[in-house]
Amino acid sequence: MSYQVLARKWRPRTFRELVGQDHVQRALVNALDQGRLHHAYLFTGTRGVGKTTLARILAKCLNCTAGGKGDEGVTSTPCGECPNCQAIDQGRFVDLIEVDAASRTKVEDTRELLDNVQYLPTQGRYKVYLIDEVHMLSTSSFNALLKTLEEPPPHVKFLLATTDPQKLPATVLSRCLQFTLKHMPPEKVVGHLSQVLEAEQIPFEESALWLLGKAADGSMRDAMSLTDQAIAFGQGEIHHADVAAMLGTLDHRHVLALIEALASTDAAMLLAEVARLAEQGPDFAGVLDDVTGVLHRLAVAQMVPEAVDNSHGDRDELLALAARFTAEDIQLYYQIGVQGRGDMAHAPDLRSALEMTLLRMLAFRPQGVPKPADTPLPMRGEGGSAGSSPGESKGPSESGSQSQSHRVDPTPATEMVPEPEITPESEQTAQPEPAAQSETQTGTDPHSLPPWVEQPSDDDQDGYQEGHKEIADSVFNNRSAAEPEATIQPKTAPESKPQPEADLQPITRSEVQPETQPQPIPDTDSGPPESARLDHAQWLALFESLGLTGLTRNLAAHCVVASDDGSRVLLKLSQKVSAMRAEVHERRIQKALSEAGYPRQLVVDEGELPDNVQTPQQQAERVAAERHAWALDALRNDPHVQQLKDTFGARIEESSVQPVSH
Repeated sequence: MSYQVLARKWRPRTFRELVGQDHVQRALVNALDQGRLHHAYLFTGTRGVGKTTLARILAKCLNCTAGGKGDEGVTSTPCGECPNCQAIDQGRFVDLIEVDAASRTKVEDTRELLDNVQYLPTQGRYKVYLIDEVHMLSTSSFNALLKTLEEPPPHVKFLLATTDPQKLPATVLSRCLQFTLKHMPPEKVVGHLSQVLEAEQIPFEESALWLLGKAADGSMRDAMSLTDQAIAFGQGEIHHADVAAMLGTLDHRHVLALIEALASTDAAMLLAEVARLAEQGPDFAGVLDDVTGVLHRLAVAQMVPEAVDNSHGDRDELLALAARFTAEDIQLYYQIGVQGRGDMAHAPDLRSALEMTLLRMLAFRPQGVPKPADTPLPMRGEGGSAGSSPGESKGPSESGSQSQSHRVDPTPATEMVPEPEITPESEQTAQPEPAAQSETQTGTDPHSLPPWVEQPSDDDQDGYQEGHKEIADSVFNNRSAAEPEATIQPKTAPESKPQPEADLQPITRSEVQPETQPQPIPDTDSGPPESARLDHAQWLALFESLGLTGLTRNLAAHCVVASDDGSRVLLKLSQKVSAMRAEVHERRIQKALSEAGYPRQLVVDEGELPDNVQTPQQQAERVAAERHAWALDALRNDPHVQQLKDTFGARIEESSVQPVSH
């Protein structure tokens, strides 16, 4: 006996064997069981989803003699063994007239077909007309069919199938009961192929079936045909490498490797993976499309994990990768990928366009890119000087980045950093106090300071309070060159008293400071001295110098310090922003606090915040409102503005008023 292809051998013969079309199966089974049969059915859908198969099953249900209620009954469960069922399966049932409309489009063919409609069936209970690709009929053929299609004899049923229902006249559509068959999702295809191959006793790799299911593009018949081809290609077995070579498609594992390199912010690994891809001669534009598609799935995995598309069978890998990205990174990468896809037409070659797009994703990420050096420079929003060696002075670029971002150098008290202005006698005992280290810097850009902080003059420095040297260094770097040089004493020596210049503290404008400061949450835990702990007042003053960005900054801005026992800091997070909470943000906050001189274990707890305590966000909003009110008062009291009001009837647009930055 000759070999029968899998698509024909495993064609469903009952409704129970039908895969992926439950909505159509349910409607037809209920109609058959209740005897509510329509005279014309229209099955629509893409190729290979089961339109003709469904029509043949329905023809068996109408003509089965063993499963029905006597000779006049129909059934939803044809036996498959009676003469009528076997004749329909073998394609020799005389009362099932199958017509290929693509080859019989003329009106004469339709008239010849309808000449025998009035005659009773020869063998079965109903005479069934199955017209495949009915949209190929001409307009004259449809007109000839209309009257019979609307009022056929009681022993006639019309079953129409088409892949393009839009081409059917509305007069035909209105006379039929239409069922739209769905695309077959890859999960359904892979599950059915697994059952077929197990029954055929053919060894296979599941990852290879996912490639076949994706290539089938929703068609079960195409999937079965590709499986036949893969069996022949692999000499009776189905392996992932063989199927990928047969289909000529990009191995999805290469795309995941590119995403892994993006997650690791490893530019070298990224370019190495592109080089490995180039050896296979892929479509680089298609590679970028696949990368962008995976980024979309990662965004879905972060927001709604249960809705992740598993078309490649990589749901678990995607969920693990999604935890390594921040939401803003994925959105940025996706936008860069979409923009880069459009720019490929103007690139010198597609490979360089792909590499530049991937590198652009790393270059523009909010946290920056690690420098390829032995001692990595701090990344914006993440880095610090913890990796610097003792006695190593800062380079110009590094010191400039620290000045712009107002980061605090957490150098231990035992490290020695030479200062150009310190005498040789004092250099041996000098410690890298933040205030002293800032003397080597040229200054601070006033536009990078918090909006409510004024740049101090030399006369203001005498009124600063003592303590928080790290904050003073991150905010002010404008000591007068005429001031006498100070010998910096080690922080570990209790008898040494810091010089007044090293104790500069940040102050704010008197007109924008509230009369009462928010009270910190009391810390009753035992631990190191109170001066070494982080309280809420220090948290408010320290917040701008932490260098937090993006969602991490937004999350931290809604926190208050509840307690600090020297080894653990407890932050209370407002419940209003609890949806933003993520482990990656908490790690960044803990790292920033450690670099600011508070190496602690961070614990974030959600709950209602006390009314008498302000978060950094509330403080910023309050100060901004006070500065805006101050600016409005200044405008209202300005004589020139008053003159404009009196002369021209002018009025102040309060929403457009911006306070002057100092």
